Amino acid sequence: MTNEMESGTGASDAEATGAASAKDRPVRRAGGRPRRLELETIVATARRILEEEGTGALSMRRLAKEVGSTPMALYRHVRDKDELLQLVLSGMARTRPRPELPGDPRERVYAAALHMHRTLQELPWVVEVLSLGELTDRDALWMVEEIIDSAMACGQSERRAVHTYRSIWHYVLGTLVFRAALARRAEDPGRRAAFPALLTDADPSELPRLAALADRWDGITGAYDVAEELRAVVDGLLGRTGSD
Repeated sequence: MTNEMESGTGASDAEATGAASAKDRPVRRAGGRPRRLELETIVATARRILEEEGTGALSMRRLAKEVGSTPMALYRHVRDKDELLQLVLSGMARTRPRPELPGDPRERVYAAALHMHRTLQELPWVVEVLSLGELTDRDALWMVEEIIDSAMACGQSERRAVHTYRSIWHYVLGTLVFRAALARRAEDPGRRAAFPALLTDADPSELPRLAALADRWDGITGAYDVAEELRAVVDGLLGRTGSD
């Protein structure tokens, strides 16, 4: 009897001790499921990488590391990198107020094109993404609509109006890509510019005009005004009303 009671008391003491030590241990979550990965987090993180480091720094592996996940987990949310970039672009045009466009269709084409250029000039990372081709922001399509519709109002056929838009787009994107490249190269202290330095050695008998321009090239090109030249591009394109 005594032994039983002593034995029972010992068990109670052991249980109490175990309960006390369990109370001091950190509580573990049941289930073991990882934190749910949100699409918004993926897109926001990808946009930050693009803004800070450019398209070359963005990969699914890098993105997965940034959000604390795995590349395989990312592919449950996006089909591939192109779809990710499309999601990153989505809504960017909406962050810039839409301008009041003039009533004259020729002026509308110019105003829409100039707004396109100025908007992208403020978003260099977007230019870099768009230069990859076949990617766009749905909220930017109003500019395409305005240019094509206004070109047709100027007398162009549907086909010619689409080509007018494409030519304007190529000019706008090309100008921005080229300027961004020049800016990157200018940051390199060891850079040696091949052009226009080559003009100083130009043979006047072979390249008379360039040889004459050599000393004044930087000054002339430094005064290049995109808004002014875009006007010339638009006027030239809209002059082709009868061509299909």
